[in-house]
Amino acid sequence: MSRIGRKPIAVPAGVDVKIDGNILTVKGAKGTLTKEFHKDMIIEREGDEIIVKRPSENKMHKSLHGLTRTLVNNMIVGVSEGYSKTLEVNGVGYRVAMQGKNLVMNLGYSHQVIMAEPEGIKIEVPNPNSIVISGADKQQVGQFAAEVREKRPPEPYKGKGIKYADEHIIRKEGKAGKGAKK
Repeated sequence: MSRIGRKPIAVPAGVDVKIDGNILTVKGAKGTLTKEFHKDMIIEREGDEIIVKRPSENKMHKSLHGLTRTLVNNMIVGVSEGYSKTLEVNGVGYRVAMQGKNLVMNLGYSHQVIMAEPEGIKIEVPNPNSIVISGADKQQVGQFAAEVREKRPPEPYKGKGIKYADEHIIRKEGKAGKGAKK
């Protein structure tokens, strides 16, 4: 048995779970998430826990078992606590601001980079050099954070660009031997 797939998922108070065959709907304080899982996976509710089972020892069923359990757990954590990613903006003249529902970024280009706030995502700019992206859907939060980072990825020489708060940029030395040999 899969070690991850075998673990029961605790449903906290205030979270409503509705199972309709292979469609799971989870409602909580942070929002509502609905996801359709593979038709072979068996999702059951036993008291205040959700159990994910697989029908056979088939290789595909084994690989789907842990995945399904993790996705269900991410949905429950998302609607109860939520997920967030913090991005840092480094560089001279690089700054970010919110204008209504749009994230406006000055990233050293000849124009401003403007990104609209997607449905289900909340963007906060606590200071001009950081962005906090939060929401209930872990995949959507991570995807939008990656799209923002992609607008100006960090470069290895001066470290300029947009990076995750917990990301470490490996720095390069630059040109070596300035005037050493002729």
